[in-house]
Amino acid sequence: MRNHSEAVFDALGDPTRRRIVERLRGGPVPVGELAADLPVGRPAVSKHLKVLEGAGLVEHRSVGTRNLYALAPSGFTALQQWLVAHWDGALDAFATHVAAREEQGSGTSTDPPPGRGGRDA
Repeated sequence: MRNHSEAVFDALGDPTRRRIVERLRGGPVPVGELAADLPVGRPAVSKHLKVLEGAGLVEHRSVGTRNLYALAPSGFTALQQWLVAHWDGALDAFATHVAAREEQGSGTSTDPPPGRGGRDA
């Protein structure tokens, strides 16, 4: 079974769905209005919204005959936690690398890092 962050990344992997999420940042929008702003038809927008809703990123409510879609902020928590965890890990690895170079006395080297700016660049 996939975890929630995988479902979120899968949902946001599509450019149309990312545009829908960006459009919903301004508040609830009916499907027809979303479709008018996108290069795909209303049925395709509805399918994209189902994927986003399944990942917990959007929610909808019916108002009369209109379905209004809005962002579900709690759905972005898994994404935020994943990013924070990976960012913290990357920063820790960088700090460890810098400390190791300083211990070796190469922290003050003026040589460019491999693959950067040498004669072969």
